[in-house]
Amino acid sequence: MASVRVQRNFEELLSEAVDEGLSSLGQSAKQAMYYYLETVSNLNKQEIPYKVKDFAAAIEKFFGLGSNFLEIIILKQLYEKVGEPLDLPSSEDLNFSKCVEHVRKAKHRKAKQSEIKI
Repeated sequence: MASVRVQRNFEELLSEAVDEGLSSLGQSAKQAMYYYLETVSNLNKQEIPYKVKDFAAAIEKFFGLGSNFLEIIILKQLYEKVGEPLDLPSSEDLNFSKCVEHVRKAKHRKAKQSEIKI
């Protein structure tokens, strides 16, 4: 009997990466950030994978220049989950939304390559 590997969708992986990245700040800070996103930025946790630019803008507004640190942590988690080698620009050239889109395309390419043809 052949085993079929279930592909997890990109949005689920991104959501997990965001949650793990925010967890690096500590549990209380993570909950505070989700509260901020929901109340100030009108962005709930489930919407983040679909509104990456809004999420990036919100954390940049909240953390200022320190947002790059959090974005890098999230991107590291995401690259690992997708199984891609980490390939980030320098922090001053970092564009979170573009990096996420790059990983999304890489995941899509991998999924197409691994489709089982019957």
